[in-house]
Amino acid sequence: MSDLAKALLVDDRRENLLALEAILQGLPVQSVAVESGEAALKQLLVDDFAVILLDAQMPDMDGFETASHIKRRERTRHVPIIFLTAADRDAQLALRGYAVGAVDYLTKPFDPWVLRAKVSVFVELWSKTRQLAAQSQAVREREAQWRALTDAVDEATTLLRSDDSDARDRAVELLEQARWGSTA
Repeated sequence: MSDLAKALLVDDRRENLLALEAILQGLPVQSVAVESGEAALKQLLVDDFAVILLDAQMPDMDGFETASHIKRRERTRHVPIIFLTAADRDAQLALRGYAVGAVDYLTKPFDPWVLRAKVSVFVELWSKTRQLAAQSQAVREREAQWRALTDAVDEATTLLRSDDSDARDRAVELLEQARWGSTA
């Protein structure tokens, strides 16, 4: 699993994809460009993304329909979507974008520095989320080790309280296993 965040760029025009890739160049993000909503949905089956830059107006499956599919999937519903469109400032289109789950809606021509800043925020959030998940997993593993150690000590204590010498030998063995298991 790569530590580099990915941005999914979706636009039916190759020149727009190249422009987006150029805008994002230098950010700690790998751009993955696709030319249709269908290709975006397929890409989302195999990769995890920090953010999706989605053209609102595309042939066949437009950006709104694509976003609707993305937000219905458990695996992708939390991926932020920024709509990009060449349409004039039609408030209804922006509302439609927000209604299907977009976090932002930018009309072309947009300021490339604003887009870079927005993508940077989502890349940072993605990175922090991954760090938290790794820390949470480490805590769960540590808790499991402590539970196993506590169980071994409890069992050894019970054995040591018995008068049976074999039980005492078994208790010592348990404690030694627990000690070596907890430091591994």
